[in-house]
Amino acid sequence: MTEPVLVWLRQDLRLADQAAFVAAAAEGPVIPVYVLDDETPRHRRMGGASRWWLHHSLTSLAADLRKAGSRLVLRRGRADEQLRALAQATGARRVHALGHAEPWWRNAERSVAKSLDLVLHPGQYLVPPGTLRTGSGQPYRIYTPFWRTLVQHMPPPPPVPAPDLSAPVQWPASDDLNDWQLLPTAPDWAAGMRQEWTPGEAGAQTRLDRFAECAARYGTARNLPSQAGTSKLSPHLHFGEISVARVWHAMAGAGGSVEVFLGELGWRDYAANVLWQFPDYATANAKPAFDRMDWRDAPDEVRAWQRGMTGYPIVDAGMRELWATGWMHNRVRMIAASFLVKHLCVDWREGERWFWDTLVDADHAANAVNWQWTAGTGVDAQMFVRIMAPLVQSPKFDCGDYIRRWVPELAHLPDPLIHDPPLRPRGYPAPIIGHVEARARALAAHDRLKADI
Repeated sequence: MTEPVLVWLRQDLRLADQAAFVAAAAEGPVIPVYVLDDETPRHRRMGGASRWWLHHSLTSLAADLRKAGSRLVLRRGRADEQLRALAQATGARRVHALGHAEPWWRNAERSVAKSLDLVLHPGQYLVPPGTLRTGSGQPYRIYTPFWRTLVQHMPPPPPVPAPDLSAPVQWPASDDLNDWQLLPTAPDWAAGMRQEWTPGEAGAQTRLDRFAECAARYGTARNLPSQAGTSKLSPHLHFGEISVARVWHAMAGAGGSVEVFLGELGWRDYAANVLWQFPDYATANAKPAFDRMDWRDAPDEVRAWQRGMTGYPIVDAGMRELWATGWMHNRVRMIAASFLVKHLCVDWREGERWFWDTLVDADHAANAVNWQWTAGTGVDAQMFVRIMAPLVQSPKFDCGDYIRRWVPELAHLPDPLIHDPPLRPRGYPAPIIGHVEARARALAAHDRLKADI
């Protein structure tokens, strides 16, 4: 019988439109493998919210594989070591996988390829990171020209169905998923996540179908936190439960302002392209001048921001939504991130680390690029001196009902008052700093930075 072929799974937990499965199925019996590797990423091991999602996504994928007459093999340890051990135990020599942009996965791919026949396939992005080039042959750093070039390569290839999988004569040993202890115990902080999300390929398709019904008004609705105007596909895309090509083809004919949404898919590709060029983007300022920025050490204020107790209702609503559901509306993400960096003058990396731990869609590239964009430190970023005013943003984007949901202490207030209550109910704080004072402090810190250059 033909020797088995390994499919190495990471953030690509689906059967349909998954090039590694298609290629492996054409060669012989397929052994799908997921390795929980907390060693290769070192300081970037998966955060708590992502681990919750991973447990349920693997559960869903294992069930789908059983229906297809296959199994999911689970191993824990260094990915390269575990794959070599599986190859030795099963007689497999070839490994198929989708290519990934995270620097630790690129390192792991190089290590695996030293001893096994590793075949990498595209499929995580619309185009593989690093492939689009400027006229001078350099990778793009700025989003707008990147997007213009990306559109010229669209649409992506049509999605393909899940292939038929044949099983090996004997299955290798597998870990028990429950032994990995990915879920919270006490306290159980995941109740809101269970209510909000259905991880897995079927859940991703349901979310896409639901969004398709309202995608035409995305351009306006995406900015209104009180409305269900966003796709909420980001965690499904991050874990690869649905391909970005499938999403593109489903949305491309939706009409209305769907081009705005397609641009968001392009931003996801752009973030991966930036990370491909700058592997330390989550920890190093892309503009070295900001290495001399006088960031404040304010642990009590950071804790108030994390808990949603800053005294700014729109910021607090967003941070509480994040803690409860593992997700935050994108407009509010910008407001909350700007508040930490510019109102509190706290290093953007503090926020990046908090989001990494609490977001179910904690994508390494997008998280880093978005924080550096907000802080003004990125290769393509807004200027630091552009400081969002939460008390202006909140009424502008009709955030009253959003605040009522997530800050119940203020639920009794009418819209004119809820954005900045003149009288604070018991248990809800006054603003930890005034906007005018915060803006002046941030600009002064930036002026000192300019004087040092």
